[in-house]
Order: sequence, then C-alpha cells, then structure tokens
Amino acid sequence: MSSYIAKPSEIERKWYILDADGKTLGRLCSEAASILRGKKKPIFTPYIDTGDYVIVINAEKVKVTGKKGEKKIYQHYSGYPGGMRETTFNEMIVRNPEEVIRHAVKDMLPKGPMGRQMYKKLKVYVGAEHKHEAQKPEVWNF
Repeated sequence: MSSYIAKPSEIERKWYILDADGKTLGRLCSEAASILRGKKKPIFTPYIDTGDYVIVINAEKVKVTGKKGEKKIYQHYSGYPGGMRETTFNEMIVRNPEEVIRHAVKDMLPKGPMGRQMYKKLKVYVGAEHKHEAQKPEVWNF
C-alpha cells in the first residue's frame, strides 16, 4: 500500500471564521495554525500547503491567563543601535490587537517559503465585521 500524496491541483480550499471573543490566545492560535497548515484534513501532506483560509474576528477580545498581561513582552528591533522596543501584552492589545494574533500564529507555522505562503491565508479583524462574505465562510467551533 502506498500513502496518498496530495497534488496542488486537487486541493480544495475553504474559508473558516474563528471568533476570538473570550478565547485564550494560545488555544485560538494553535487551532488557526492547524487549519492554515491543513492538519485537520484527511489529505494532509507535510510538504504541500493543503490548508484553508482562516478569518479571526473580535481580535481585541482575546484573553490570556495569569499575569501574562503584564509579563508577556513583544520585542521589535529597528536595526539601529539602541533601537530595541518592548511592548507588553496589555499595551499591544489596546494599540494593535490584530498583531497579537498574527504574531502568535506566525510562530506556530513552519519556517520558510511554505510557512509564509500559509501565513498569507490568515485574515484578522477587530470587531465582528469582515469583508469576506463573498467567500461564504463557515463558522469553526472548537
């Protein structure tokens, strides 16, 4: 018996909506990364992008447990001496809540060209409105 290998022409992509309202950041993002990678499909092939599109709504309502609000730090370096900037989770969720989810999901995807291709299928929005109604997305419950 030989294993099934998915061909890029046979892959059928769907759109799913994940609601971040009241969900824990890590659990939400691991579910999104799994859908983006295609691990929830029976045709999963590790070296081919078999994943679906993911729309995350209500990004500002995601939560973290414990004292991670003050202790979780996001770092950004400009490339200049003394150019490292640090931001806590609480500051980031007020200023740019989409980036919190994008950052977590990106770290859970494979590194390299295929991971960057998967990352482009992630759409994150503040609030319950999104602009992908034409794709007829399905709600993903987990």
